[in-house]
Amino acid sequence: MNIEIILGSDLGPQQVAEIAVEAEKAGVRTLWHSNFPNDWDPFIGLVPAALATHRIRLGVLAVSPYEMHPIRIANALVSLNELANGRAVLGLGGGGAVALSIGNSPSGSASLDFGKMRIVRGVREAAEIIYRIASGKPNRGYQGQVFRVARPFHLKFAKSPRPRIFTCSMGPQMLRMGGRIADGVQVGDVTPGRIGDAISDIRLGLAKRAYPAEDFRIGNFWAWHIKKDRAASMFEARSQLFARAEVIPPNIGLDHLVQAKVIDAAEAQLVRARFKNFLMAYVDGSGKVRDVPEDLVQRLIDEVSSSGTFDDIDREVERYREFERAGLTDLALRVFGGPMSAVKTIGERIVPHFSPTT
Repeated sequence: MNIEIILGSDLGPQQVAEIAVEAEKAGVRTLWHSNFPNDWDPFIGLVPAALATHRIRLGVLAVSPYEMHPIRIANALVSLNELANGRAVLGLGGGGAVALSIGNSPSGSASLDFGKMRIVRGVREAAEIIYRIASGKPNRGYQGQVFRVARPFHLKFAKSPRPRIFTCSMGPQMLRMGGRIADGVQVGDVTPGRIGDAISDIRLGLAKRAYPAEDFRIGNFWAWHIKKDRAASMFEARSQLFARAEVIPPNIGLDHLVQAKVIDAAEAQLVRARFKNFLMAYVDGSGKVRDVPEDLVQRLIDEVSSSGTFDDIDREVERYREFERAGLTDLALRVFGGPMSAVKTIGERIVPHFSPTT
């Protein structure tokens, strides 16, 4: 299993490049740049990293075709890929922060209701368009049910090996679709107890591919809050807990956490009722989840993230080995405050425990 790093989008491009150089030295497979509406454009943000590194892959996630037409996604991706000599990766999803910020009009048209869009079909069509354009070969356009390319399209400058395209998936249909058409699938915040089900769905899709998968990857986004100081770690973990997929109501993870006996049914209902308070711990900068028992908050943190001090790293290595045994090829650690320090710690204390795959 390979270790990857996910950065936020608030870092300047030169900072990203410096971290990319360090991550490459540490043996990190991919450095991912997050995509948020109020920070650096992720493709531009990775340009200096592309010029400063030689081996590490450089990815953007998650980008939605409901925020940016597949033609524009392909153009940005191939441009980055050329600068990186074939090392660019795209995480393509149906939602994401930018698409959600647009609300019910993901294309900018009030006639499109985001809640009613056929998300799986849309992402599949977008991936197919991007594949065609990223090949560097002339194509005659594309006529889908959701997206269309009306005229022939050809990026004549595309000379490097084709960039890789992952789907960012969580639901069973998206997971199967990713297995069927993509270069890999990136899931998010999936705990060891639930990762097996996700991988089973991906493998169902792999079995229906029209062409063999070449080095198919299965990755998992995972929050990293390990720090020298426990109080700083827990402050960060509480502040970010609202964004962990296993915690977000109503349908993603709470029922699973009840089944796993991490919380009981009454506690799950409390999380649903007080979810705004989880969000406010981030928004108001307090790091405090009000009106929710501290013990419950701590159990959630322990289950859905890597938190604590350097003394807890051995425990986290064992958790990551569970992921590896389940079939993950890549574990993408999302770092927050002090990203350079986090990358150095991960490089020294985590990467050596895992044998890189191709």
